[in-house]
Amino acid sequence: MNREKQLEAFNRLLDVMDTLREKCPWDRKQTIDSLRPNTIEEVYELSDAIMNHDMHNISKELGDVLLHIVFYAKIGSEQGEFDIADVCNQLCDKLIFRHPHVYPPKEDGSDLAKDSSKAKNADQVVKNWEQLKQTEKDGNKTVLSGVPGALPPLIKAYRMQDKARAVGFDWEKREDVWDKVAEEIGEFREALSAVDEEGNGRDQAQNELGDLLFSIVNASRLYKLNPDTALESTCNKFRKRFTYVELKAREQGKALRDMTLAEMDALWNEAKKSE
Repeated sequence: MNREKQLEAFNRLLDVMDTLREKCPWDRKQTIDSLRPNTIEEVYELSDAIMNHDMHNISKELGDVLLHIVFYAKIGSEQGEFDIADVCNQLCDKLIFRHPHVYPPKEDGSDLAKDSSKAKNADQVVKNWEQLKQTEKDGNKTVLSGVPGALPPLIKAYRMQDKARAVGFDWEKREDVWDKVAEEIGEFREALSAVDEEGNGRDQAQNELGDLLFSIVNASRLYKLNPDTALESTCNKFRKRFTYVELKAREQGKALRDMTLAEMDALWNEAKKSE
């Protein structure tokens, strides 16, 4: 599809949004606050489609996410705060500013921008990106301020570590991280052994568990593995195998709670072999 057709389709979407906002009772009553939960759900649905490499549904879910972007921009326009042009132009300005290696800075530009224009590989680009963000008028004032507090903890840990890496705070050799993981396992086990029957010591054990998980996320990042993707894949695998066990038990006229662990384990192994 050529650019003219793409712009025509986007203009059609804006027209549809205008009409819905005017004539649909549900669309008319929405606010940025009421849309937020739906936006989160749409992003997770897009994530599911991406995990499944389902290109048809990726396209479909991208449309749903785009609808929300246009919807927020429409509300912003009604309130005289911003419109879709502002959204697009601010994004373009930001991308151009943060890619001086693609868009050469002006002669009177900052020394950082001029130095950043010499980036030759992806690692240099990421490092420059974080530094440039802190020089923007509305940019992040600290390295980690760009990590949303509402992110799921596993993703948040990865992003925080990745941003720290971008400014040089990282292990010199990735193999060194295993000593830290081993140390955290030891501290976690020690904390667990101190938890009594009344639950005293549980808070400390939970803190040590957090440190252990953080170190494992760190290790996965160093080996270029995404822990969220890995855990999501394992959850899907567990769901598939456990459902197999449940359905096979039902075929045998048994309830899971009435089966022995050995019987369930046998069905679990069947599920693994059937994959």
